[in-house]
Amino acid sequence: MSIHSRIPESSANDLPQEVIDLAKQIAALPTDMQPNLEDVYNRVVDSIRRRRRILGLVQEALSQLRLDIKYLMFDLEVTRKERDELRERFSN
Repeated sequence: MSIHSRIPESSANDLPQEVIDLAKQIAALPTDMQPNLEDVYNRVVDSIRRRRRILGLVQEALSQLRLDIKYLMFDLEVTRKERDELRERFSN
């Protein structure tokens, strides 16, 4: 297989340079040796992409959590102010 069939142009940008270099080295090997390494290489690429997807999901979840905390802090502050105003009214 050639390097182009292993690394499409669109996905070459999302792979670390070391992995792209490895693909080039595999492509430079004799054709009878390439299949032995291609399976391992494909598993590594799949693992990298899966980890990046997971990292993206975690980052998105953290962003949502931060936003939710901001809303909760705002609600808490408003609730405290309302409580203090009610206490002030009933104590007079």
